[in-house]
Amino acid sequence: MEKFLYLFRGGMDYTAASPEAMQANMQKWNQWMGKLMQDGIMQGGEPLQAASKKVAGKSKVVTDGPFAEAKEIVGGYLLINANDINHAVELSKGCPIFEMDGSVEVRPIQKMEM
Repeated sequence: MEKFLYLFRGGMDYTAASPEAMQANMQKWNQWMGKLMQDGIMQGGEPLQAASKKVAGKSKVVTDGPFAEAKEIVGGYLLINANDINHAVELSKGCPIFEMDGSVEVRPIQKMEM
């Protein structure tokens, strides 16, 4: 098994959603992630807060965020195990973010030798 990172972009606008819609959406996420955990695929993950800072360049300039359109903001991540990148992509297709026109970026984790 190899490790992969799912980066979640876009999805539900929680500032405009009703409490019922938010609860229904969260229930779908819990079911999907629960299945990944039960199957030993999900290793961890967290939602991310909107507040952010970016440190960039040789002079280490600090800028307040968020830094992209709402549909491009990274809202969270999962660390998963899969056979290969195609398997990781197939597993991501069950994610509820697609119902809200969001996206999942699937990235292989580079093994580091120390």
